[in-house]
Amino acid sequence: MSGLYEKIDRNAERWALLVFYVMLVATMFIEVLRRELLSYSSIWGEEIVRYSFIYLAWIGCAAAVKERGHIRIDVILQYVGRRVKALLYIFGDLVMLGVALIALYYSFETAGVAYKFGNVTHGLRIGQVWFLAAVPIGFTLVTFRLIQSLIRDFKDLRDGRPVYEGDKLFD
Repeated sequence: MSGLYEKIDRNAERWALLVFYVMLVATMFIEVLRRELLSYSSIWGEEIVRYSFIYLAWIGCAAAVKERGHIRIDVILQYVGRRVKALLYIFGDLVMLGVALIALYYSFETAGVAYKFGNVTHGLRIGQVWFLAAVPIGFTLVTFRLIQSLIRDFKDLRDGRPVYEGDKLFD
């Protein structure tokens, strides 16, 4: 079971991002062809692209937190020792965790209202709650990844190892 957990932990966001990205590109391609060749477009295509992009953004946010690829100003981290660097990363993750938990709490309210009143999308005519759920799903994933990051950082700090900094975009 732990092998399956490790595979899911390592690749869950990647596969979800791939699915939503392929869905977005394929639908956009079909809609462009329909618009140019048939002079006809559909509202459902626009909605699929829009909601796929929303899921891409929130799942991508969780993937960035996992890999420490989110935007940060890290100039000062180059001039401090391992222990201070680890403490700064822990502090940043704790602040981010607080924001994520507050946002998670309030995002459930919006999805709950859509569920309560049975709101549907204009083109697809399916429950809008499925698309509004992208925000609580995203913040749940972000919260999970932040907790993992904090556990990893505390272990690194305790064992005297350098803190995980993620891959650098530019060197």
